[in-house]
Amino acid sequence: TAIEKQRLAQDVLRQERERRELMEKQNEILEGIVLERTKELRAEKEESERLLYNILPEELAEELKHNGSITPMRHEEATVLFTDFKEFTLTSAKISPQKLVNELNEIFQAFDFITEKHSIEKIKTIGDSYMAVCGLPGKSNFHAIQCVRAALDMIRFLEKRKAKSEFSWEMRVGIHSGPLVAGVLGTKKFTYDVWGDTVNTASRMESSGIPGEINISEKTFQKIKKYFDCKYRGKQDAKGKGKLKMYFVENEKESERYLKVKHFILKKLKKELSKDLFY
Repeated sequence: TAIEKQRLAQDVLRQERERRELMEKQNEILEGIVLERTKELRAEKEESERLLYNILPEELAEELKHNGSITPMRHEEATVLFTDFKEFTLTSAKISPQKLVNELNEIFQAFDFITEKHSIEKIKTIGDSYMAVCGLPGKSNFHAIQCVRAALDMIRFLEKRKAKSEFSWEMRVGIHSGPLVAGVLGTKKFTYDVWGDTVNTASRMESSGIPGEINISEKTFQKIKKYFDCKYRGKQDAKGKGKLKMYFVENEKESERYLKVKHFILKKLKKELSKDLFY
């Protein structure tokens, strides 16, 4: 009958409406799941990229992201810096593992800040040894100067730290300039590293030095002598290298132009700033 047909039509419409409502709810649930998963994936990607940029220099991290690999490079001009602490093994045997790790962590965090400040690439730490390189992956015309300035800052930091620290660390620093090869090792745990005779010679500069001094090679000396006062040590024995010319860096020179600018700025500040300020 017409009434039954009308009722059936209404049932069909109701069922169709319910089906659409169910599909809309299912779509909303799926969209929510997809959105949540997308957020999780984005967060995971950002964390992976953050870790990658912590491990590798920015240029190399970008190359790895886009190409899936990194091409080893030979750099004709770079400077390598090595540090280590006097009597580290003896000192570490006398303190708890937690204190030892805390000490190294605090010092190396400061060194990380110093190397970043001077645009130097930290390579790695091995026990109490800290290794960094300047002049790669981006070129620098002042790589030797940057490394020496960083080394001076490191030594000043340790000197200031002695006043408030329970332990008094004395550090040797060695620096050498020359060609080297840089590349990335590993597939799951990436390691950016450098190789070559320049690295070995920088290590010998460190081991042939004395605590509290920056020991540099003849090559590095020739690159920085206009900017730093250095003391010639003569030819010193270097393991596996024979006798090499070595120098201690004493301080940074203040050029005549720098002194004029310094005098001008201080005079201007004292003249124009408040008389209540103390200098």
